Amino acid sequence: MIDTKVDGPKDRFTGFPSAAFEFYDGLEADNSRAYWQANKSTFESAVRGPMAALLAGLPEQYHPFHVFRPSRDVRFSADKSPYKTIHGAGSETADGSVHYLHVSSAGLLVASGMYMLAPDQLARFRSAVAADDTGPQLEHLISGLRRARIEVASGHDEPLKTAPRAYPRDHPRIDLLRWKGCLASTEISGATVLRSSRLRQRVLDLWHRTEPLVGWLEQHVGPTTQPRELRGRR
Repeated sequence: MIDTKVDGPKDRFTGFPSAAFEFYDGLEADNSRAYWQANKSTFESAVRGPMAALLAGLPEQYHPFHVFRPSRDVRFSADKSPYKTIHGAGSETADGSVHYLHVSSAGLLVASGMYMLAPDQLARFRSAVAADDTGPQLEHLISGLRRARIEVASGHDEPLKTAPRAYPRDHPRIDLLRWKGCLASTEISGATVLRSSRLRQRVLDLWHRTEPLVGWLEQHVGPTTQPRELRGRR
């Protein structure tokens, strides 16, 4: 992940052109250096440029954004495809929540919440889920978002297949106790809005709708205090 400067005129963003989605259609079919080099100018003008303009026009409360590299780290992966089939960016608050978006052949995915909980965060999350005052609050928030057709799921990692240690299998919120993150997301796929400056408002609408969920997570989970090398040990 790299920091990318995204300031600039806020009225520059006019949506993602059809060439952006055609570029990723092609990359999914031919994930090779040859394809990338032949179409790099399209990536720059139709993907990277519009994404930078979109980010630049978002409110300061969501900044700074970090833009992910287009190349994949394949050193420890069985999949040796050299390029990501998405172009993503995200930011993290001091209270541990994230706001994220990426463009792909399918459209624009927008998300917020906590993507991957470190061990200390996970312990606090499970404690709050199990508690009879805060657990039902989370259930209510998730149900409301799902009724609005906003997906809420476990984030980066699949849920546990059984109950976490120290929690009974018949706990009334056992499904949530198995989660290792909590992320709300939606995918915008309509060609008309994707190619329009109105897309920025759709991003903000999603983040506004998920503010109560993000607030619950920030209040009851918060940021990790563990060293980076321990964060993956859950």
